[in-house]
Amino acid sequence: MTDDNKYVPPKLWQWDMESGGAFSKVNRPVSGKTHDEDLPVGNHPLQLYSQGTPNGVKVTVLLEEMLALGDHRAEYDAWLLRINGKQFCSGFVDINPNSKIPALVDRSGAKPIRVFESAAIMLYLAEKFGHFLPKQPEKRPEFLSWLFWQMGSAPFLGGGFGHFYAYAPEKYEYPINRYAMEVKRQLDVLDKHLAESQFICETEYTIADMAIWAWYGQLVLGRLYNSAEFLDVESYTHVLRWAKEINARPAVRRGRMVNKTSGRPELQLRERHDASDFVLRTQDKLDEVSGA
Repeated sequence: MTDDNKYVPPKLWQWDMESGGAFSKVNRPVSGKTHDEDLPVGNHPLQLYSQGTPNGVKVTVLLEEMLALGDHRAEYDAWLLRINGKQFCSGFVDINPNSKIPALVDRSGAKPIRVFESAAIMLYLAEKFGHFLPKQPEKRPEFLSWLFWQMGSAPFLGGGFGHFYAYAPEKYEYPINRYAMEVKRQLDVLDKHLAESQFICETEYTIADMAIWAWYGQLVLGRLYNSAEFLDVESYTHVLRWAKEINARPAVRRGRMVNKTSGRPELQLRERHDASDFVLRTQDKLDEVSGA
């Protein structure tokens, strides 16, 4: 940076709505609802409100993996909750006071249960249905360590590197370098671990793999921030091997489509209410019907 763009913090910070770049119209320094609006409810006990970001993909991949096992208790309705201000409607704030996707409501019991934060949702579903958790209790601490490693690390990737590299209104060398360094350190941590392990928990595919893959797997596959060359992702050969193996799973391919709003229309299933929707209600099919 030069002296011309040097920033000196004021004594008292004041919110400038116009200074937030791509998200200036939806980010704000207070929580709570901005308007009253109820959320839709479908026919299944599990109601998911989300968008196809990495955090949203974690949960839809898990649900599709459970259904692929033949466990129909995991049937779900996935409603598109656009993070363009819709996350501040009263219905969504009621189930997630933090106003971030994804959020889940389990209506299978006498009283609806809300779950927010992606890892909390994944743990809740994995424990409820008994899938994709380590079979041996002594492996659970390692599994939980990696699951929460992802939750602690990904904000440096998304909110840090991704924001300043792809979304900030201006490019600044210092934050891009700072967060690129941290993301590459994280990839190195993961690469060294996967050099000695097929999956995160040795040979056992768990929700830790799904959670980490949604961010770091998709990063090395070139899907996040157009940053693959910049970060030299192909040098992380063990992460890339692991990412490709998970990417090839049919349930993962389906999970990536749910609540997706960008990219090829045939790979967007903006709402998911039945397995047949992957054939009948992808965005290209809906566009054909509407004449779009």
